[in-house]
Amino acid sequence: MANSFIGRDMAVDLGTANTLVYVRGRGVLLDEPSVVAMNAGTGEVLAVGHEAKRMIGRTPDNITALRPLKDGVIADFDGCEQMLRHFIRQVHRRRYLAKPRLVVCVPSGITPVEQRAVKEAGYQAGARRVYIVEEPMAAAIGAGLPVHEATGNMVVDVGGGTTEVAVISLGGIVTSLSIRTAGDDLDQAVIAWMKKTYSLLLGERTAEEIKMSLGSAFPLAKEVEAEVRGRDMVSGLPRTVMVSSAEVRQALEEPLHNIVDAVRHTLDQTPPELAGDIMDRGIVLTGGGALLRGLDERIRHETGMPVHIADDPLSSVALGAGRCVEEFDALQQVLVSDHRRF
Repeated sequence: MANSFIGRDMAVDLGTANTLVYVRGRGVLLDEPSVVAMNAGTGEVLAVGHEAKRMIGRTPDNITALRPLKDGVIADFDGCEQMLRHFIRQVHRRRYLAKPRLVVCVPSGITPVEQRAVKEAGYQAGARRVYIVEEPMAAAIGAGLPVHEATGNMVVDVGGGTTEVAVISLGGIVTSLSIRTAGDDLDQAVIAWMKKTYSLLLGERTAEEIKMSLGSAFPLAKEVEAEVRGRDMVSGLPRTVMVSSAEVRQALEEPLHNIVDAVRHTLDQTPPELAGDIMDRGIVLTGGGALLRGLDERIRHETGMPVHIADDPLSSVALGAGRCVEEFDALQQVLVSDHRRF
């Protein structure tokens, strides 16, 4: 009987852009965009994840494709709960057994009220117990840093809604900063810049594609350019323009500056002994933002610290939370737990 219980513990990296689900003993089984498409009239869920993401910006009046998380916290409670329930079901085929213990990752700057909302969503989605782990902690564990040793480990997790910067030692967060400038803001910066420079309106998906194909944080050895399609604000008709990576870099300047500033500020707050350790070991970059070309170079250039990109930046947080599930007793101390009274 014991076995049927083992497989049920799960870790969820509830991200603004993507949600990953890790199942004990089986690894990351699900990685989908955090998007829900609902029928506006009846409130029933039509699609979740990849299928729903394709609908963003393309829906008729009676369907809304929404992202239930904004800036790393729950903006639409019902949508979030539906999405979680859907993902948990997708992973657990045997309905009647699925009352898992759930470890959920949250941004480190989250308020107690926002934290309760995350737990509540977990319980509503059918969890037996919900534990919370702070994202930078999970990211550090997932990136393979020795978090329990008495050395300073610095992790910068650039996600969709928040950028988490933390210095970790002896299994705890010594100093951390969570800013709500991250991948989504980079997309918005591209939209605003295209509007201002070319009076061209872009959708969110196009902006994200431009960021991924042309975006960079540091001058590239060979600058590239590509065609960008949008709607002309003057004529109202579709139009194509050529945009270079140097221009996109200029567009991304402000949010990037905020991210680098957060790293600087955290280093400033770090005790000198740990700062020395970080100088030796370097800063580890995780999260989807770590894939932005030249971000490691940029941080290295501005802080003078060595910067490494985690092996699998997109799933570091989920893998770290997964480790908490696998070694529940050993890693219990990193979880922020509370006992829910029924």
